[in-house]
Amino acid sequence: MSEPTINKAYLAERQLKRGTAGWILLAGLGVSYVISGDFAGWNFGLAEAGWGGFAIAAVLMAIMYFTLVLSLAEMSAAIPAAGGGYSFARQAMGPAGGYLTGLAVLIEYALAPAAIVIFIGSAFEELTGLNGPLVYAGFYLVFIGIHLAGVGEALKVMMVISALAVFAILATAVALIGDFDASRLFDIAPTAAAGASEVLPFGWYGVWAALPFAMWLFLAVEGVPLAAEESKNPAKDVPKGIIGAMVFLLFTALLVVVLLAGAAGAEAMGGSAVPLVDALKVTGNENLATAVNVLGLAGLIASFFSIIYGYSRLVFALSRAGYLPKSLSVTSERKVPSRALIVPGVLGFLASLSGEGDLMLAMAVVGATVSYALMALSHILLRVRQPDMPRPYKTPGGIVTSGIALVLSLIALTGVYAFDPRAFFFTLVLFVIGAAYFFGYSRNHLVAKTAEEEFAMLEAAESELDESDVTSDVGDLAKAAS
Repeated sequence: MSEPTINKAYLAERQLKRGTAGWILLAGLGVSYVISGDFAGWNFGLAEAGWGGFAIAAVLMAIMYFTLVLSLAEMSAAIPAAGGGYSFARQAMGPAGGYLTGLAVLIEYALAPAAIVIFIGSAFEELTGLNGPLVYAGFYLVFIGIHLAGVGEALKVMMVISALAVFAILATAVALIGDFDASRLFDIAPTAAAGASEVLPFGWYGVWAALPFAMWLFLAVEGVPLAAEESKNPAKDVPKGIIGAMVFLLFTALLVVVLLAGAAGAEAMGGSAVPLVDALKVTGNENLATAVNVLGLAGLIASFFSIIYGYSRLVFALSRAGYLPKSLSVTSERKVPSRALIVPGVLGFLASLSGEGDLMLAMAVVGATVSYALMALSHILLRVRQPDMPRPYKTPGGIVTSGIALVLSLIALTGVYAFDPRAFFFTLVLFVIGAAYFFGYSRNHLVAKTAEEEFAMLEAAESELDESDVTSDVGDLAKAAS
């Protein structure tokens, strides 16, 4: 049974600030989610597969993300809710399917900032000599604080930070073009692995193990629909924003994957903690390397900052629907989900104290690939079961496109197991705990039995609030006139 349904009083405490973000800000959000992956992380895939093997893995993951983005563009225009993938899955697969999808995204978005703040600490240490729990806590406090100031302010700050990171990538690319040598792409000697060659020095197994690293080039772009309720025109802005972000990220991925290995060598880049900086140093661009080292911190901060935004909107939506404790969706006077920002932030900080950034990021990838499979399946089910649903934007290729995303996401999931079985099983434990919470408690405390019922009640309650606001404004004008 459901608890008391959404009403005017319930929703009045749970409102986001609408009309804040246009498509350009949303595209910036998508780039910001991902941009740190261009600076480091992806390059370790070179050590797993060589440049040729990693290039194959990167193409496959680019196809997966692009087909997924096209599917999400359709669903976000048709179902413009703050829950993003969770909302789509609930519409297609009911409460259990919606929750499990939301849980997968939550694992990704809760663990990724904890891992990124560890990497921020390392970069911060290079510049100041300081690192450790106090540094982690400082970054969480500062950037959660900016989010608490309001979504408009937060997204503008995010755009500035992201622009600095993008400038660093473009400047590096320009500096390295003259040093490009195709032979350096294949400077890793072939091993005795099955199918090994100059192009695939670690054979086809290397391509498989490199898939999680290729995902770094695009990981979290799927979070753009989480801003749907705060966009100016969700039906148009969210599809344009997420597709625009993906196209730009394909361009930056091509730059770093080709030019860094081609200028400094695949073997050197495969073991580098700061590949852009090291590539510039190898090619004699010392001054630019110093500047990019500083701006690389901006790239990490951009992703840290934006993923905090993403997890807060997901927790808000899950809480408002009753999947998580309802107190987490209460918003402040600025219409910011304060508790949904702070509580996961505290948990993320505690996770960061482990210092195991690589493990947490691998676990985040497991959560991501599970959510991608469920979101792609949601698109297929919605097309089959609800063909007459209004769709302001339609995915080119229809269910063939989302079918490609579904298959590739399942293959990517197995790639995490090939690289780090420990991360695979640890994430499975989190899923079991989260599923036990739902089936043992929250499924009996939802505010609505179906997605349609929830959206209908939200719309009715919002209409009541809008009418009361108009009445209040008229009353205030009458008092002022008298």
